[in-house]
Amino acid sequence: MDEHTVPAPLFEEHRPRLRAVAYRLLGTSEEADETLEDVRRTWRAPENPSGPPPAGPGRAAVPSPDDPTEAVARACLDRLRARETHREHPWDPWDPWASGGPPRPGGPTTADGAADPDGPTTADGPGERPLPSALDGLTPPERLAYVLHDEFSVPYEEIAPIMDRTPAATRQLAGRARYRLREAEEMPEPDPSRQREVVAAFLAAARGGDTAAMRELLDPEVVLRADTAAVRAGAAAAHGPGAVAEAVADRAGTARKALVDGAAGLAWPPEGEPRLVFAFTVLDDRITAIDALSDADHLNRLELRL
Repeated sequence: MDEHTVPAPLFEEHRPRLRAVAYRLLGTSEEADETLEDVRRTWRAPENPSGPPPAGPGRAAVPSPDDPTEAVARACLDRLRARETHREHPWDPWDPWASGGPPRPGGPTTADGAADPDGPTTADGPGERPLPSALDGLTPPERLAYVLHDEFSVPYEEIAPIMDRTPAATRQLAGRARYRLREAEEMPEPDPSRQREVVAAFLAAARGGDTAAMRELLDPEVVLRADTAAVRAGAAAAHGPGAVAEAVADRAGTARKALVDGAAGLAWPPEGEPRLVFAFTVLDDRITAIDALSDADHLNRLELRL
């Protein structure tokens, strides 16, 4: 251990908060404890800390410069990305509980199935935090932005560098997370006209077989989510520009333009009744999520205009 490695007393001083952050981001005590131990062994304190940021309303919990919260958040984000890459369960856009996490009834559990003493013990409702299993319906960036800002009062300006995004994009990610958790009435869409331009460019690249151009339009953390019927139709979930571009190239290349709940999307096949719909989320001129919907009930709940 050198002079810049976090001393054990300093890490222990912050452990309760760090453990709470890791648990909310990862959803299990085992992973939270493993992550804390990994960070404790490798984290290096800043050489010239400038002192904690100014206090403000609701900001008492904001980490100071010598607080390893950012390092823990980065480590959790890496684990969430790996989890998304290997997701095995179909996704339901209207049911975040169907994402493969712990069952809805009761509280969160530890690795051995016992109730987690540090987690909430009731399902989410008015004024209550969502259970970790509900958060499993979010993308890794959405989950990070939502948990750090809404639950731990970390400003967007401090969260943004963890994901290499702008504060504005981080704010939008948190807003989308709230929507998915049914805490907002409308899907946040900062620039509908730009969203249509990006999707049109993506469609043109797909029709031209230009996968490189498709990847350029995809966010580094882009996810393709597919409901159960879409999975049966071959639209497997994917994470990352290369995997997502490959997964949607064939269908997108033969799809037709559509408005999905007022936003630009694609419908397949090119003629007849749509059997598969791609809904796009665009932030900072990049596609951050593509939702593949094929279940009849899901399609019936959409406002779809071809």
